[in-house]
Amino acid sequence: MSLMKNKYKILVTNDDGYEATGLLRLVSTLKELENVEVIVVAPANEKSACGHSLTLVRPLRFVSVDDDFYKLDDGTPSDCVYLSLSTMFEDKKPDLLISGINRGSNMGEDITYSGTAAGAMEGVLHDVPSIAISQVMDYSNPEGEFTLACATIKKLVTKIMNGSFPLPHREFLNVNIPHDVEEAEIRVTYAGYRFYANDSHLHRNPRGEEFHWLGLHPLRFAPREGAVGMSDHEAIEAGFISITPIHLDLSAYKSMKNLQEWVD
Repeated sequence: MSLMKNKYKILVTNDDGYEATGLLRLVSTLKELENVEVIVVAPANEKSACGHSLTLVRPLRFVSVDDDFYKLDDGTPSDCVYLSLSTMFEDKKPDLLISGINRGSNMGEDITYSGTAAGAMEGVLHDVPSIAISQVMDYSNPEGEFTLACATIKKLVTKIMNGSFPLPHREFLNVNIPHDVEEAEIRVTYAGYRFYANDSHLHRNPRGEEFHWLGLHPLRFAPREGAVGMSDHEAIEAGFISITPIHLDLSAYKSMKNLQEWVD
């Protein structure tokens, strides 16, 4: 697992699995850039909506797929980042981490479920500049179209390589790409307020035993009260590329005073 020196090193992971089209398109796009080395460590199986989880109850194993391309046997995106940083990057951390391109959006509170976002979260916890990128889907085309996403990530990475990462400590970029759009402007957004419901589907196997599939919720959002600017969902609905700065401090600072009074 030795890596070449003197190249701009980009660590890539995802939550759709190592064979996902979005991941492969991302890797191919990054390799078009000059003086870039791409190292892929991705889950062996799909880990969508696994959140920021680490595997603590069983061992994990890297499996070589190709040069600088590994799948982590039943690992999560966070596992992939955590283990690759501790085994492949002991001397020098990667210059950038990219998680994606996810098949489906990651907007609003869905960020808390997202394995794609979690890969970027794990990166910034270890002081690696990180981007999560997701392609909003029209599921009438289940394979997805990633051309605009690839062009966008190439633009962002080039800008970072020629300058600097635009966010401070423990913040990452969450990028969502609209579907059925060939070209789009970028809008800086905040994470929208999503409406949720319990959607599950009951089925029975031939022996009459019940099992459940968790369903897909419609993407229904609302502006956040008091928020300034455009939400990620509003940008996507208007045909823009959404880029949201996400920080990992979940403290509800505005509630601290009221909570202290309640405790007292």
